Amino acid sequence: MITSHKIYFRNSQKMTEINDETVDLVLTSPPYPLITIWDDMFSEKNEQIKVALAEEDGNLAFELMHKELDKVWNEIYRVLKPSGIVCINIGDATQSIGGDFKLYPSHSRIISHCCKMGLSCLPYIVWSKQTNAPNKFMGSGMLPPGGYVTLEHEYILIFRKGGKREFKTDEEKKERFLSSYFWEERNTWFSDIWDLRGVHQSLRSEKLRDRSAAFPFELAYRLINMFSLKGDVVLDPFLGTGTTVLAAMASARNSIGVEIEENFKEVIQDGFSEIVEYANEYNEERIQQHIEFISKRIEKNGETKYTSEHYGFPVITKQEPKLKLDMLKNIEEIEENCFEVEYAD
Repeated sequence: MITSHKIYFRNSQKMTEINDETVDLVLTSPPYPLITIWDDMFSEKNEQIKVALAEEDGNLAFELMHKELDKVWNEIYRVLKPSGIVCINIGDATQSIGGDFKLYPSHSRIISHCCKMGLSCLPYIVWSKQTNAPNKFMGSGMLPPGGYVTLEHEYILIFRKGGKREFKTDEEKKERFLSSYFWEERNTWFSDIWDLRGVHQSLRSEKLRDRSAAFPFELAYRLINMFSLKGDVVLDPFLGTGTTVLAAMASARNSIGVEIEENFKEVIQDGFSEIVEYANEYNEERIQQHIEFISKRIEKNGETKYTSEHYGFPVITKQEPKLKLDMLKNIEEIEENCFEVEYAD
């Protein structure tokens, strides 16, 4: 089995290289409006944003920034297949602009636009990023009513283009069962609150941690396995340091990444050079965690009805026996910014 992975560096919201309705899953984290580190980038896209910030018009700056993101959401609607899924990681912002401290709710602004353009909003995930710092509160401390709730979460918004995906051919049904996940993973992954601190950290090298995108590898890996099949095409229109493509490689999906900053190229390619070993360790860890889980469950509840066809260990449901995690064999750059991953038989 071989998967293909293409990276495009371009300073435009248009994704002209991608044909209509060719993408199965979009997974991304865009620049966050009214988060200071992104102000210059947004201002370069629209001079009016720079003016609004200088004039301390937070509402106008917020809306103009989102209009720049809207151009990308319109493009992903075009390239997304019917029944395709969109996952957007976004955090809200709090700012004191012109002496007025307030929340700027990016997640609801994105939901509003995506629904207007025809996507169906599905239940979303709250990604908990709590901190126990004693000085984390904002405002007047212990004196009411001037304190402010601290934002300690981000959102993973989930949308679908049209109705549920159908699997009509025998080959499609086969790939769906090969792409299944463990019962206990389903119970964790499909919760609406995620706390990813410490998840699989024993596998994360310092180099990979330093090069993480806005979201960790585990977040991208989960979503890709939840909402796509092996061989599907995953798109990240704000690729950053490449986490989505790395997770697609580890999951035997094809991928496309689009990034405005060509300076990320070296970091992305460094991640590719490490992904074979990293992904195989990661997938092996999934198997080992299942073995530990199923051993404890059998000890408590007795034998299960089903057995994995590929691994020989027990599984819980009749949807799991064909589950197979593909191990990476090698990665090769076949032309500039285009890579192929070969998997072991």
